[in-house]
Amino acid sequence: MGEQFWRKSYDPGMEDLDPSVWETNYVDAVKPVFERFPNKTAFAYMGVEITFAELDLYSNRFANMLLDSGLKKGDVVGINLPNIPEYAVAWLGTLKAGCVVSGVSPLMASDGMKYQLENSNAKALVTLDAIFAARVTEIAPYLPDLKLVVAGSVGGFLPAVKRTLGKLLKKIPSGKVTQLPGKKVLKFSQVIQGEQFDSKQPAVDLSPDDIAYIQYTGGTTGLPKGAMLSHRNAVSDLLITQKWLSWEQGKGLALSGFPFFHIAGLFFCENCVYLGWTQILIPNPRDTKHICKEIEKYKPTALVNVPSLFQMLLAEPAFKALDFSNLEVCISAAAPFPEESQKELEAVVGRGKLLEVYGMTETSPLSAMNPAKGRKKLGSVGLPLLNTEVRLVDTSTGEEVEQGQPGEICVKGPQVMVGYYNKPEETAKAIDSDGFMHTGDVGIMDEHGYISIVDRTKDMLIVSGYKVFSVKVEEVLATHPGVDMIAITGKPNPERPGSELVRAYVTLNPDYAKTKNKEAIKKGIMDLAKDKLAPYEAPKEIIIMDEIPLTTVGKIDKKELRKL
Repeated sequence: MGEQFWRKSYDPGMEDLDPSVWETNYVDAVKPVFERFPNKTAFAYMGVEITFAELDLYSNRFANMLLDSGLKKGDVVGINLPNIPEYAVAWLGTLKAGCVVSGVSPLMASDGMKYQLENSNAKALVTLDAIFAARVTEIAPYLPDLKLVVAGSVGGFLPAVKRTLGKLLKKIPSGKVTQLPGKKVLKFSQVIQGEQFDSKQPAVDLSPDDIAYIQYTGGTTGLPKGAMLSHRNAVSDLLITQKWLSWEQGKGLALSGFPFFHIAGLFFCENCVYLGWTQILIPNPRDTKHICKEIEKYKPTALVNVPSLFQMLLAEPAFKALDFSNLEVCISAAAPFPEESQKELEAVVGRGKLLEVYGMTETSPLSAMNPAKGRKKLGSVGLPLLNTEVRLVDTSTGEEVEQGQPGEICVKGPQVMVGYYNKPEETAKAIDSDGFMHTGDVGIMDEHGYISIVDRTKDMLIVSGYKVFSVKVEEVLATHPGVDMIAITGKPNPERPGSELVRAYVTLNPDYAKTKNKEAIKKGIMDLAKDKLAPYEAPKEIIIMDEIPLTTVGKIDKKELRKL
């Protein structure tokens, strides 16, 4: 495609930024916000509001706690929390200490947690008391690198009365925090309250090249890989996005259901803090009634969600009855959003307010977006961003395709990751010799430069915005004694367009099948999935077959299975 013809479709005044502006680190980039908006609310959580001054203070104490506990610049801190104030404090505090943030899903089963913490050589883990009791005590003996565990609570920032009542009513999950042999264990409240840890920001020399995040993603094999994102990666994508959107500092109020452990939630949080905006924290994005109450109370100017959450909200009568006159933009990311559903959303929130974007963990995350002011093309993820080159290539030849033809989306820019942690061979496969990140997504670019996603080359499913890797699910379920062969595919979820249902095709071990009926075997497989997998990874349907179709070389033919 050669020249960047898509630039003709940019909003007026959109020019590449001088790369010198991101020769900094995220901590320095947001420092002026704490000086300018100390008394403004940074986070609103279940009726409690935390100011920027409090966020600054608590994150300083958290940073000093890490350093006092023996962590050094470059050490990895796993943050295993939902969207509660403790996540924001731990995230910013970790960066202030010069350490590396690695988001760990609180929905993850013990095996997944252990793999990620082991793989990243995490020195510290921030978790919930409920997860501490259920999983951390089980995996801690197998994690010799892990030296520090900090346990918080879903109700940690709530008034004591609410906390007690919540626990009595079982609305707030909790668990006992005990000592772990060979590891330091602290309660989150100990870290941020009192004078045990210095409240001044520690003097840590951070360069743009220092790693800020190791965010886990998945490859074609389905095994998670840690994408190393530098401070330059993070700040460049932030500044490019803000130039594109022209959002004003101190003027916005945002609500997002994206979890902070996911790159989309993390990036939006980075943006909100940089802008001095108030962010309404949603600990459980499936609680649509609570989201509607928060929208009614705060009247946000920006909503940022995965398409399936917008779908769930559209099914909620209270959502359709809300006043959206304050709302300026709805951003959809992380999964395909069918055009029909986009129109339905705009009919509720207002025409022209939906903005689809495109990104992935490895690009910090954004690389394409619809124009903020100009033509927003429904069904398209928009135009390549400023300072960003995009090529669409034939996956078999590596040659650029003709405009209008499908090709793998390849991205080059300052937001492209440093590489996969401890995986140089995987890095070399992902980033070519010209510096282009091969995304694994197939798209078509129209004559105006708008990109539409048409397929995925990776053998993975999208379930409510989460990536589900079939190999991982297959490996777990294959351990059931009744399973002979197993294949995982996805089928479109009719209730949530853009999301899939996990479907398992199974042939039975004939000896085991003699002793149990099919329904009992299905139940056993479902129970195993509930025990070993995250809720979104577990199959919703198990189909027992006499034979699973194979290709000519003996591989399971998933293309055929998807037709069933």
